[in-house]
Amino acid sequence: MKFKSQDLINELTAQTQSMAAYAETLKGQSLESLNQRESADSWSALECVQHLNLYGRFYIPELTRRLDHAGTSKSPKQFFKSGWLGNYFANSMLPKEKLNKMKTFKEMNPIHSQLDLSVIDEFIDQQQQMLRLLERGKTTDLTRTKVSISISKWIKLRLGDTFRFVIYHNMRHIQQAKRVLEE
Repeated sequence: MKFKSQDLINELTAQTQSMAAYAETLKGQSLESLNQRESADSWSALECVQHLNLYGRFYIPELTRRLDHAGTSKSPKQFFKSGWLGNYFANSMLPKEKLNKMKTFKEMNPIHSQLDLSVIDEFIDQQQQMLRLLERGKTTDLTRTKVSISISKWIKLRLGDTFRFVIYHNMRHIQQAKRVLEE
């Protein structure tokens, strides 16, 4: 799959800004409603956000390192070509009408954690960091720059695919948090 690099960055930036704005609205909810879950084995809205924080703690430093190493280009590539694995991972994270449930790794599962509003503050901070990384991505080759993934440092995805994967994953769980709060 081929994307115009600038369009991709702009789209991901808008999605990230939207999620940060939504997270700000969560601060107006009661702690009780934010910790409410549909069933004993489902996540509360805060647990959905905490799950994203756990992944952000890996991906934000990793993306920063890779962008630092890649440097900037005076003439970045106009197009980003997605890799087959990165495209698969990114598309599997896209929110759908009826989400397919996925198992998460134990260390990334926040179920039954004692959480407070600091979870939301951390998420907003991570989104601000992601916006800065996306801005840096405008002057970086999104295809040639490779980023390790959380499950294996040996598997690397293209920078553009990693941005897509992380942001689509965030969108998926923000949508889940919205659903939990609506019910």
